[in-house]
Amino acid sequence: MTTTTDFTTCDLYDENESLQSLSLQLTNFGGLARFTGPIRTVKCYRDNGLVKDLLNSPGEGAVLVIDGEGSLDSALMGDLIAAAAVENGWAGVVINGAIRDRVEVGQLQLGVKALGTNPRKSVKDGKGEVDVVVDFGGVTFTPGKRLWSDEDGIVVEP
Repeated sequence: MTTTTDFTTCDLYDENESLQSLSLQLTNFGGLARFTGPIRTVKCYRDNGLVKDLLNSPGEGAVLVIDGEGSLDSALMGDLIAAAAVENGWAGVVINGAIRDRVEVGQLQLGVKALGTNPRKSVKDGKGEVDVVVDFGGVTFTPGKRLWSDEDGIVVEP
């Protein structure tokens, strides 16, 4: 399967129906609608300390999948953390939760999908788990497996 941005999730799924398709409807907020990479994960609730640490480290083309348990009470990523992700070579971020600074995030060359926005920042205590299997929207996100995202949705290696 392709690893460049020359793909569509529809074609990928047609080629391989064993791919998992995310049923959760996320909104594109980043400057890149189409992105792909190996999965890294963070499981956290209203605390983006681990998110900040990871996106400030080398991403090597990975996609960070953040399971914020669907909370829209506070943002798990804003423009500063997103800019750090670009600087550190991350391909994208998928958030089961909220972001903030949507205008600024939309100007960055980063794929960002999230449930919505909230101007409230989250705490930065560093509570949560990194590189664990997370499940939401009918998909199991396993670190190291590949994720593809475009305007139609997200598909993931089983």
